[in-house]
Amino acid sequence: MASIKATTAQEILMNDFQTLVSDTERLLEHTKTLAGDQADELREQIHNSLLQARETLKMTEESLREKGMAAVTATEDYVQANPWQSVGIAAGVGFLIGLLATRR
Repeated sequence: MASIKATTAQEILMNDFQTLVSDTERLLEHTKTLAGDQADELREQIHNSLLQARETLKMTEESLREKGMAAVTATEDYVQANPWQSVGIAAGVGFLIGLLATRR
């Protein structure tokens, strides 16, 4: 369940970042009507920054997916190797959450 929420949060973050990059690219296209060397230089800087951001996004996405899958695999392996300890830990955490929830 936690891995599903983490994956969903990652996807939302990636979608938001991709939207930001797309919007910035459209802004860059609209600045073509500006004239002058400074405008050309600004467009080139924005374009380079977008390319770098896009590449960073791809690397970050791959890294997050790999780390997430490794965490899920490690957790599943631990639970399968130690089922009773896992049940005990889950029961203890549930009990503590119950205590904290009833105090408020």
